[in-house]
Amino acid sequence: MLTAPEKIQPPKAGQKPYRASHHGYTRSDPWFWLRDPKYPDVTDTEILAYLKEENGYFDAVMAPQKDLTKTLFEEIKGRVKEDDASVPWQDGRYDFKWAFEKGSQYRSWYYRPRTVDPHTGGGWQLLFDEAKAAEGKEFFKLSMLRVSPNGERLAFSVDDNGSERFTIRVKCLKTGQLLDDVVTETSGDIVWGSDSNALVYVKVSKEWRPYLVAAHSLGKQSNRTLYEEQDTAFFVRIESSNSREYLVIRTGDHVTAENHLVPLADLSAPPLCLAPRREKHDYYVDHAGQGLFIRSNKDHKNYCIYALANDTTAEPDWQMVVEGTDTRYLHGMQVFDSFVAVEDRLDGLDQLYIWSKDSGTYVDLPEPVYEVSLGENQEPTQDFIRLDYSSLITPPAVYDYGVGSGQLLLRKEQEIPSGYEKAEYRSERMMVTARDGAQVPVSIVYHKSWKKGAGTPLHLYGYGAYGFGMSPSFSAARLSLLDRGFAYAIAHIRGGDEMGYGWYEAGKLDQRENTFNDFVDVAGALTEGGYATEGGISISGGSAGGELMGAVLNQAPELFKGAAMHVPFVDVLNTMLDGDLPLTPIEWPEWGNPVADKAAYEMMAAYCPYSNLEPKNYPPMLVTGGLNDPRVTYWEPAKWVAKLRDLKTDDHLLMLKINMGAGHGGKSGRFERLFEVAEEYTFLLMCFDQNNK
Repeated sequence: MLTAPEKIQPPKAGQKPYRASHHGYTRSDPWFWLRDPKYPDVTDTEILAYLKEENGYFDAVMAPQKDLTKTLFEEIKGRVKEDDASVPWQDGRYDFKWAFEKGSQYRSWYYRPRTVDPHTGGGWQLLFDEAKAAEGKEFFKLSMLRVSPNGERLAFSVDDNGSERFTIRVKCLKTGQLLDDVVTETSGDIVWGSDSNALVYVKVSKEWRPYLVAAHSLGKQSNRTLYEEQDTAFFVRIESSNSREYLVIRTGDHVTAENHLVPLADLSAPPLCLAPRREKHDYYVDHAGQGLFIRSNKDHKNYCIYALANDTTAEPDWQMVVEGTDTRYLHGMQVFDSFVAVEDRLDGLDQLYIWSKDSGTYVDLPEPVYEVSLGENQEPTQDFIRLDYSSLITPPAVYDYGVGSGQLLLRKEQEIPSGYEKAEYRSERMMVTARDGAQVPVSIVYHKSWKKGAGTPLHLYGYGAYGFGMSPSFSAARLSLLDRGFAYAIAHIRGGDEMGYGWYEAGKLDQRENTFNDFVDVAGALTEGGYATEGGISISGGSAGGELMGAVLNQAPELFKGAAMHVPFVDVLNTMLDGDLPLTPIEWPEWGNPVADKAAYEMMAAYCPYSNLEPKNYPPMLVTGGLNDPRVTYWEPAKWVAKLRDLKTDDHLLMLKINMGAGHGGKSGRFERLFEVAEEYTFLLMCFDQNNK
């Protein structure tokens, strides 16, 4: 096992008394002080000093490996086409595309009038330069660019510190000048009114809860409230229907939703609620020339799609047009004037299904196992759908599927400048029987020279939460591990939706431990099957996947060679007991409410990674966080490391890296992100004593 260097001493966080009682249980947490009471403003000098010490320790430990990290970074960067560009797409009066200039960390966005002959490739004008906007900033994230319906103005939303609080500005496209209008503390969502004189946005609270929808009229100081959500467990989002006729206001938690429509031609009209909220009814709405369509779970947990008659929106009148089943999961849709494109999944395999009044058909795709989703489809009148495609061994590609012709046209496949031979790699899919009999899918990829039973490293990735499935997609960065003899596996554990909505339900609330057990059982099966040696698996996960890492390290640390935990949600019990945190009330339907429910408290206390750390040996770990992260607050990874340093009985390496100017997604520049991947891979190679390879 990788041990900590003797000459470099890790920081040791002090302990301060803290006790709290709930449901007759009292718990002690001597590292509770690492939460700054002024959060989201973190100003406590003792806390900041400790975090900087941890960063200093990380830098000192990794310094001898700087050549390896640089080599990995250059490899990964070499697989990125530096002057890459998107396939152009149509939206309203213009065509749009984005492009990277060589060496740039950020995109430039371009537009041209639809009157320009697309075959000439000319006529492009600069719409927005992210690189220029990011100059001098440690962090920069563009959330949305939206051109007004009359084509004269551009609205954009920017976060420059990682807090996910976006500021909206408006630019005149004719002059290039910024207007005086500034809207702060927003979620980043933007929808224009039909008259191009007002834009709609979502305000976030001090606690970072998107709760209020308002319209800002250009040139005016006051904003008009369109909708305000009173339930602190519901978050609000907005979008326009594909027809651009309606503002869609969606409010909900992880299991219950409510949608309201407002005509974009009359933002003063009262919002029309399509179906009042009722517990566990989740639904989505879109509109185009055929009318309104709704994707709802009211009749089946795997969702069905309904058409609404033009003269009524009453739920009893919804007409089912596409039916979900126990093996068919309808997890997305987009409505066009003459058809509906459905993101479908049959027996766990992604599909695209095209429904029209006369027929329904699946898109025929080129490989047996892959990932596919709807791409940029902004025009309801178009007679094709753009889709994004990849597999474990096929780089991301953009296709256009002709709805009438049934032809699949490749528009672009990601170029790997340093070279990539698909024939050099192999992939497979296997099913693992979990301890309760569930069949858990596992995707595996490796170089063709890799051999089972040869004692080579295996890396296992997992997430398993919120119904977010981890599809078997391509990663150019991952090749640096495969080319060094690693096999790479993805455990499609319960808590995701790979096998349908029921797969998600089987990994949440009082069934949450299924997620952890699945991952441990997959690791055990891979070991027994010769994919890894005993204790020869490295693992990684982020956010809720970081919670997964913490739980499995508590349950079966002996299985693992090392763990990379990114922004890990490890302090589950304390966080779910704190209703003042922005994400806590909305998270109760996902994890349980330990404030109101003793059984939920006991269940959470039994698996919470932070609460269940104990004196024993743990494998080496790399733990990351972001000071400005509103989703997994910085103190969760910090407390995990501080407590683990105090309890663990081994001398294995334990490092904490906190991005002091970033949030949940880490650093924002594309090459900075790649460098962080190179740091993680360096750590993994160190775990397998391959740091000189």
